[in-house]
Amino acid sequence: MKIFCDTSVLVAGSVRRHPHFNRAQPVLAAAGSKKNEYLISAHSVAEVYSVLTNLPVQPKIVPAEAQMIVEANVLKLFRRVTVTARMYENAVMRCAELGLPGGVIYDALLLECARSVSADRIYTFNIRDFQRLAPDLASRVSAP
Repeated sequence: MKIFCDTSVLVAGSVRRHPHFNRAQPVLAAAGSKKNEYLISAHSVAEVYSVLTNLPVQPKIVPAEAQMIVEANVLKLFRRVTVTARMYENAVMRCAELGLPGGVIYDALLLECARSVSADRIYTFNIRDFQRLAPDLASRVSAP
């Protein structure tokens, strides 16, 4: 089974103080078991780092700590899907067609990656946006 994870799941499963940690951490643990194929967008590596270093937690997660978290909880556990120029174009077209502005473009980009690998399951804590961006994948989208 191919399981694609959104950045929101990666962050939540990496930070004990995160409100969704208990739901997301088992996904990261399962990714380490290699029973299924766990995938993310290569773009999510940068997103995870960005979110970790800006997360409103005390003490703050400093860049060196964020890098160690990314390595241990993302790079070692998930296969990265390379984002192509066509995926960027498709994401922009999808958002424009739906009249959706702003940061939802990043969700559209992740969905392009999930679609490209024929993901059987797509984990996110942003179900509403994922399902409206990709009605054809809606049945595969869920929160952990």
